[in-house]
Amino acid sequence: MPYPEKTANGRRATGSASVAAPARATVAIAFVQGMLAGLVHAGRATAPLLERAHIASQMLSDPQARVPIERYAELYNLVNRELDDEGFALFSQPIRIGTFEFLCRSVITAPTLATAIDRGARFVRLVLPDLAVRLDCHDEQACLCISENQPLVIGRVFAFEWLLRLLHGLFSWLVGRSIVFDSVAFPYPRPQHAADYALIYTAQSSFDASELAAVFAANLLDLPIRRDEAALQAFLDGAPGKLTTLYRRDREMVLRVRNALRDALPVSASLADVARSLHLSQRTLHRRLLDEGSSFQAIKDALRHDLAINRLAKSRQGLAQLAAELGFADTAAFYRAFLRWTGMGPAHYRRRLLAAGDASDRRSAAAAVPD
Repeated sequence: MPYPEKTANGRRATGSASVAAPARATVAIAFVQGMLAGLVHAGRATAPLLERAHIASQMLSDPQARVPIERYAELYNLVNRELDDEGFALFSQPIRIGTFEFLCRSVITAPTLATAIDRGARFVRLVLPDLAVRLDCHDEQACLCISENQPLVIGRVFAFEWLLRLLHGLFSWLVGRSIVFDSVAFPYPRPQHAADYALIYTAQSSFDASELAAVFAANLLDLPIRRDEAALQAFLDGAPGKLTTLYRRDREMVLRVRNALRDALPVSASLADVARSLHLSQRTLHRRLLDEGSSFQAIKDALRHDLAINRLAKSRQGLAQLAAELGFADTAAFYRAFLRWTGMGPAHYRRRLLAAGDASDRRSAAAAVPD
């Protein structure tokens, strides 16, 4: 018998859903916590902004919670406007509203990606003295590097995540295609939500580096800028939150593969199966996914992860049945995958969801009792 799902706004939804129903793309709660770190450090309330973005405040205390990407994007813009700071109060000086638009205007007239990156790096130096951006080239590789000019003391991990995502999203939009990172080294220990990096940056992430280093093919630097003023006006609508939504919406092949994998369940479709259903060769499909900065396995893992989280919240079905519906060979394989995704087993995760829901209900009931 299904029980109500605990949704991102803290309400309970009734009814059940089949595995074939679309699973909403989500982001780890750690990205929300990082976004709010400046507000928290300043002692300012976060609950009103979370409520306006339809995100339950109690999710912040659950390291395994996930938030729909459209609500993340909404919160992004709300925090920017609340603070008049596009840097979320993470840095030594605010980045006033409108700065991102001026960054866009400074790079859109560049002839090539190389010039755009150079202009972007100089722009960052003017508005964000805490961090330095530079472009290094060696043989056939280029590297977008981000380093600290002074130690970041508030939301350090998110600060690097944010700036890399902002620049990567902007530069990809300018050239009309995703700039694929061959690898990214991050200057901090591996975070608990590092699994999300495979769909945001690259599956080839490493940690504890001396600076952030995002490596890509140097021949991409010769790509021409393909955007004009009319395109920029449309691009700025909903930006910068729209831009930095962590899972790119313009990755057509990623979405087609995700849908094909979902439609095939409970069968665990292979690369060959999906390529055949899309009338592509395996080689072409692999290359198209690389062009969009992803991989077949990363998409399959993300889909299974999102579906597993949804079903654990929505139903009391046994783990063996859930494992089978998600295309796992057996319960043990599902358990190992879930442990890798979340750091805990699925049964433990479900108990945490139930406990969080019961605590929320008790708080709501207590608040309803008159003095």
